[in-house]
Amino acid sequence: MQIHLDATKKGLLSGLIMIGLSLLFYYTKQPFNSPLQYLIYVIYAAGIVWTIYEFSKTEENPNKFGAFFLQGFKCFIVITLLMVVFTFVFNKMHPEFKEDMVKAYREDMVSKGNTTPDEILKNIEKAKEYYLTMLLSGAIFGYLLAGAAITAATSFIFLKRN
Repeated sequence: MQIHLDATKKGLLSGLIMIGLSLLFYYTKQPFNSPLQYLIYVIYAAGIVWTIYEFSKTEENPNKFGAFFLQGFKCFIVITLLMVVFTFVFNKMHPEFKEDMVKAYREDMVSKGNTTPDEILKNIEKAKEYYLTMLLSGAIFGYLLAGAAITAATSFIFLKRN
């Protein structure tokens, strides 16, 4: 028995694996700059490539760039949504992340020495206020940009192969 997964289900599966890896890395105390973090992006790219590859083998494939891109888009938009929701929930559950950012930001401004104490306080208040918004904006933009680039490149490759 063969299970058929459409592009959105492949995106759902890929996104859940990415979230699972993120949680695994966090709870095994992997540093945020660990090379293992790249595995999450490998899963992201693999999910998109898998989606387009499987579509290229179907009878519905008209062998047009737009058709390949649409399949990849359906996949990466679901992954992006999942990762943004995960980022929001995870950061709400861990307010210490914001405090760590504030501490590092304060240390950076003090070490540069070109900011007055009043400016430091104002900048920190702004950073606290916009922390989650900036984090989510970065996640949305990053995942959409990477997803579009991977999808476009993969679509061109499969267009040339057929």
